[in-house]
Amino acid sequence: KVTIEATFAEIQEEPALAFTDVTERDYYYDAVLWAVENGVTSGTSSVTFSPDANVSRAQMVTFLWRAAGSPEPQSRANPFTDVSAEAYYYDAVLWAVEQGITSGTSATTFGPESAVSRAQAVTFLWRSASSPIVSGGSFADVADDAYYAQAVAWAAQEGITSGTGGNNFSPDQIVSRAQAVTFLYRQHG
Repeated sequence: KVTIEATFAEIQEEPALAFTDVTERDYYYDAVLWAVENGVTSGTSSVTFSPDANVSRAQMVTFLWRAAGSPEPQSRANPFTDVSAEAYYYDAVLWAVEQGITSGTSATTFGPESAVSRAQAVTFLWRSASSPIVSGGSFADVADDAYYAQAVAWAAQEGITSGTGGNNFSPDQIVSRAQAVTFLYRQHG
């Protein structure tokens, strides 16, 4: 005679993200999950994402390049004196220049360590989408003749951003890691 006794125990699911500084309640949770799953970025450590950390120009074009599938640049000609061939962002910068996403901060510099503004970030995204023409304005703090006006209007129309409140976009505000991956997620996710 054999006796079988079955017991059931609740299986504890691993959280989808192991970052202690990102919770399911955060507006950027899904964006961080998408960015990590798709190799756009990882954490700043094994347990932190650092959602409030500033994003540099090098990081932003790298995120965008990875979201596009890390395409190989057509040319190895580097127009920038401040972008080393050994830098993690080298191919991303070359690709972004070839695609017309950025032309740098001058004819010979990219400014890789400079923080990227909200205006610059959405302009990179807009240019990566082939600079579609949109009609209508967007936010009270975006002048119609600003270099980023079309990009911001497009980003608002596409649901990539809804601004920072009070009908403002805050174009000069520095982009955080949470904002950067959220912009990308809303465009590519």
